[in-house]
Amino acid sequence: MDDDEHGYTSPVPDEIEARDLPVEGALPPELTGRYFRNGPNPRPGDFAPHWFLGRGMLHGVRLRDGHAEWYRNRWVDAEGEPNTSVLHHAGRLFALVEAALPVEIDRELGVLGPCDFGGRLTTAMTAHPKEDPASGDLHFFGYSALPPYLTYHRLDADGRLVESREIEVPGPTMMHDFAVTEHHIVWLDLPMVFDADLLGKTMPYRWSDDYGARIGVMSKSGDSVEGHPNGKGAVRWFDVEPCYVFHVGNAREDAAGRVVLDAVRHAGDHRRLHRWTFDPASGRVREEGRDDRQIEFPTIADTLTGRPNRYLYAVEADTVLKYDEVSGTVDTCSLGAGWHVGEAVFVSTAESNAEDDGWLVSIATHDDPDVASRLLVHDATGLAAGPVATVHLPRRVPAGFHGRWIGDAR
Repeated sequence: MDDDEHGYTSPVPDEIEARDLPVEGALPPELTGRYFRNGPNPRPGDFAPHWFLGRGMLHGVRLRDGHAEWYRNRWVDAEGEPNTSVLHHAGRLFALVEAALPVEIDRELGVLGPCDFGGRLTTAMTAHPKEDPASGDLHFFGYSALPPYLTYHRLDADGRLVESREIEVPGPTMMHDFAVTEHHIVWLDLPMVFDADLLGKTMPYRWSDDYGARIGVMSKSGDSVEGHPNGKGAVRWFDVEPCYVFHVGNAREDAAGRVVLDAVRHAGDHRRLHRWTFDPASGRVREEGRDDRQIEFPTIADTLTGRPNRYLYAVEADTVLKYDEVSGTVDTCSLGAGWHVGEAVFVSTAESNAEDDGWLVSIATHDDPDVASRLLVHDATGLAAGPVATVHLPRRVPAGFHGRWIGDAR
């Protein structure tokens, strides 16, 4: 794999462990747990024709009572080499990639092996499942280059796979993310199509001007969506302006019964926060740009998944951002030239009284390969003040994808 021209995505060659990490500022004592971050990192000699395709590597930092006890990194040596995200559900931890089964891991970053939930899961599993904060159900899907192209799945709060059903789509597309609301699933059927000629050369998906772009609204219960003529289990599809979406911020239902989706819309060289509002009764959709910044990795408080959220967090190059839906303002904190900040994971306080009462945890990586990475902790209520704590890691952590905070209480 060719190194990125900036170097911040180039892999590290080995696994290490370090203890008693130096901390600048003060770690909140309530942050007692582990932060795990996943990303591609081929072993020396591995063939990886695209950055997205490298073998997965987990990076972990253990925090306890205001101290950073350890850092360690471990390859995920398992079928599918999951390199995208980390899931915690029903007391179990998994490393995820959308092209394979989930791989169970432990809290020390040990690999336990692939999981098919007792033989019930027969497709790949998205790296972006959504847990309903009320029921505890985990909604997810698998997509494939071969029929069935898209399959919906649901785990209950105890981790049992209790539902699977095929969703009809015209062909094999790359569906990286999706959304849920209180009562609906939102599908992103966009024109990034599978191309077998690209296998082994790069990502085997390419843009198609012919496929079309549409977003679907489906009832979680399997009932017919309002306004759809085809009855039980049908998806109400809405044609949208052609684009691609890697990451959803959140979705919700408004007082009028419309479904509102906020996500990062990619079109050409631009990626911007965008909103789609779908009216199942009329069949109409409204699209509007929310901001001109080139952001990615939108996050919210997990307890508001599928519900109205006031705050949404994102990153742009060296900057962490906080969007306020009510005031319309955007708070920012920039690290300075040469830094690249990863996804900012929101961690609420133990007795949170406000939606933003908590911290944002992220890893920042520098262009200079000799500069060690940092684990950053921002107070989400005062982002512009800068990190309340910076944990100096013992090495460079390549820019990666998604992280997860697992508190000891969980």
